[in-house]
Amino acid sequence: MHENTLPRPSQPAASLSTLSGRVLGLANLGLAVIDSKHRIVLWNQWMASHSGLSASRVQGSDLFELFEELRGQRVEQAVHSALQNGTAASLPHGLNRAPFPLYPSGTWGGERMEQAVSVTPFTEGKEKYCLIEVSNVSSTMGRERQLRVQAEALRAQSYVDGLTGIANRRHFDVALSRELKRASRNDSPLSLLLMDIDSFKAYNDHFGHQQGDACLTLVAEAFAASLQRPADLAARYGGEEFAAVLPDTDLAQAQIVAESIRARVAALDVPHAPAAVHPNVTLSIGVAAFSKTELNDAAAMLGAADRALYVAKKAGRNCVVVGTPLAAE
Repeated sequence: MHENTLPRPSQPAASLSTLSGRVLGLANLGLAVIDSKHRIVLWNQWMASHSGLSASRVQGSDLFELFEELRGQRVEQAVHSALQNGTAASLPHGLNRAPFPLYPSGTWGGERMEQAVSVTPFTEGKEKYCLIEVSNVSSTMGRERQLRVQAEALRAQSYVDGLTGIANRRHFDVALSRELKRASRNDSPLSLLLMDIDSFKAYNDHFGHQQGDACLTLVAEAFAASLQRPADLAARYGGEEFAAVLPDTDLAQAQIVAESIRARVAALDVPHAPAAVHPNVTLSIGVAAFSKTELNDAAAMLGAADRALYVAKKAGRNCVVVGTPLAAE
């Protein structure tokens, strides 16, 4: 080796951005960043797991519109002070033990975890931001160690789908059951969508499973972005199937929502496999609506939506079909 020749540095195992994302996902506390207009720009996996809201679902939302109960509370006051005056704050635990609707891993609803919240202002260029850190302080250190072990065991039962970032099947089942009870009690409308990526096996066979996963994620993002109301739930039902729970939505309104989802996915213009029916990736969608006399439980609604989805497939795919009770067929 010549004297002026230096050994070449080894390549880093991962890029800084990849490492940052990994660290945010492993952090054992909630991290959220909001901009000067209170819009959420970062929402780590801890917040997603304990709130049931994925980062893709909340990103760009106003924090205080998403969680209206925070208005007028210490969290809102601390955020305003941080953004306007550059003042950091640690909120006293005793005044509001559970400001955010956060729950232990693997559960939904019930008793909230008690939280310690700190608010830190910072700037990036000329833009002002605010970092919100949330820690679980529900129990003693010994109890927290035990809960950590339980949380690892329950991680697989998280309410967020690991691939697409939208709600998973478990979350969907709980939400549909809850909304069916509410619809029955209040005699309010409720609709359900079941949808399937057309010819997805052909896509996987042609492009490979890695590209197939990327396609699933892209479709999920477009699907979730089509649902505008906080109460609407976008979920991965299984494999290449997706589902939506639409509270306070009648059949006619649900058809409009379904058509907007179908059109939005078609407009992505994702090239499909040569063996597929259509040249680009498309969705077939089945629609069902709650009825006190016929479609009044989860099995009945899912059955009607699934039969409608089957008809949509038989009709050439890339279309929306309304389901009916089994007795009416």
